[in-house]
Amino acid sequence: MSGKASKRHRLLKLLALLLFAFLFWFGWTCLWVVRESWQHEVQPADAIVVFGAAEYAGRPSPVLRARLDHALYLFQRGVSPVVITTGGAGDDTKYTEGGVGRDYLMHHGIPEVSLIAETLGSDTAQSAQRVAVIMRANHMRSCIAVSDEYHVFRIRKLLEREGLKVYVAPRPDSRPRTAMLRTQAVVREAGSYIFWRLHFLV
Repeated sequence: MSGKASKRHRLLKLLALLLFAFLFWFGWTCLWVVRESWQHEVQPADAIVVFGAAEYAGRPSPVLRARLDHALYLFQRGVSPVVITTGGAGDDTKYTEGGVGRDYLMHHGIPEVSLIAETLGSDTAQSAQRVAVIMRANHMRSCIAVSDEYHVFRIRKLLEREGLKVYVAPRPDSRPRTAMLRTQAVVREAGSYIFWRLHFLV
């Protein structure tokens, strides 16, 4: 084998090894996304954090409403004295997901003094960063994250990177109903998490 062919062979082996490592990482992450989706860690914490979803002209979408209702249930059980709602304006410049969530919970009996709205985050990662700033400013160190089942793995990692103690409590019945939709959701969350991790490596 010539030197040129040998060099090409080593390069191909290296690329194959990198591809195998990436696929193993991706597959392992998918398993963790599924594993975390089964967790429901209801215990005392400094805050309940509800991650945003769509709102329609000041009204929460069915997904957001279900997350808020779960946070309301946890608050009524006394697991935390504060609820933080998250999410920016998106395409709606008049309302924010965080503001709509706060108003919904206030309307359903949570006192205004117990509610904080994060209204600047444009995605999960930005909302997690903003939540960490809010919690540190209020001397909070632990939280229960409320979102959909396949979303909570990434949320936990994002908030833990900010130095918070994180428990997860996904809203009930948020798992997609068909195998194809479940697979798509897991792959999407695993891909988003890996993309976020790679951001710190480059």
